[in-house]
Amino acid sequence: MPKQMTAAVLEAPTASNVAEGKSTPQFTLSDNVEIIDPRAGEVRVRVKHCGICHSDLSVADGVFPVDQPIILGHEAAGIVDAVGLGITHLAPGDPVVLTPAAPCGDCYYCQRDEHSLCVDSLSLMTHALPSGDTGLSRDGSPVLRGVGVAAFAEYAITTAHGAVKIPADVPLEVACVIGCAMQTGAGAVFNIARLEPGATALIMGLGGVGLAAVQGAVIAGASSVIVSDPIAGRRELARSFGATHLLDPEHDDVLTSVREITGGIGVDYAFETAGVGALLQLGHDAIRNGGALVCVGAPPLDAQFNIDPVALFVTSQKRILGCLLGGSNSPHEIPRLIGLWRTGRLQLEQMITARRPLSDIGAAFDDLRQGVGVRTVLNL
Repeated sequence: MPKQMTAAVLEAPTASNVAEGKSTPQFTLSDNVEIIDPRAGEVRVRVKHCGICHSDLSVADGVFPVDQPIILGHEAAGIVDAVGLGITHLAPGDPVVLTPAAPCGDCYYCQRDEHSLCVDSLSLMTHALPSGDTGLSRDGSPVLRGVGVAAFAEYAITTAHGAVKIPADVPLEVACVIGCAMQTGAGAVFNIARLEPGATALIMGLGGVGLAAVQGAVIAGASSVIVSDPIAGRRELARSFGATHLLDPEHDDVLTSVREITGGIGVDYAFETAGVGALLQLGHDAIRNGGALVCVGAPPLDAQFNIDPVALFVTSQKRILGCLLGGSNSPHEIPRLIGLWRTGRLQLEQMITARRPLSDIGAAFDDLRQGVGVRTVLNL
């Protein structure tokens, strides 16, 4: 039988005046949402903690237009509640991290070790399970499963590899940020750029994903980690993670500074993590000939940048690399990141700057709009 639960349901995009930091409430805390029992190949998880990501904000504010009602939240950790037929690697009571792009393990892309491109990752855009339904309803009507997880709720339903078991001694409130921020940011460095020791990197945007990329670049052995963000506190946190040069884009000419730091050559890798089209242009200009621009953030659908002239791009041998969830194979990536945390090379606790109950979700989203803190974790 379906289980009834409480969830923060997005009823409509925010009507907001972002310039004044004001917004109208867009979430309803509903206690009558139903979630199905897991079917064959599915797992249901009791969500304990869920971070708020900028992708959630983009949906809430209508930057990424989707139908409503929808449950957002995709950076979560919890305890397995029930498993369906065929699930042998998980059992009720197991602590897990949820992942928004769960690989099936069998499709063309998974067989090519491109797990983040798995055919099942389409659920990120359809806001449904690979089966086509959402597994969620309210008063008999479907509720969308937002951003691949729908974890602003007491329970979440996912596929076999959408919940990755972690050691029992890893705090769930810390582990949850691995689900998106760390997989995406550090993964962009490890799996997409494949940054080599001694390389130089520019990271534009120091939210959760950007700061994860900073840590990834340091772990990978970058000789220079140049960061750019208008918020001083985030720049200082990046410094504590190992960034070597801090730039304030409101006062520094980022492109000129990058060229000065690199002796006029440009960086080997530029990572755009804020989802801003203009920063993609800046990153393209800041990389050296033969360098790579890694497009990590999720810009609005109408964002674009130009390559002009194309002939110069061709002869420069610059590369532009897309990035979904850091190119991560979550069943492998999540344990690897936990291992790096255990040895002190990856900082997770420092990424979490606020903790709130689910009932404070509106205020938590307002903080994100205003650039307050880095990661707010909701406790359920």
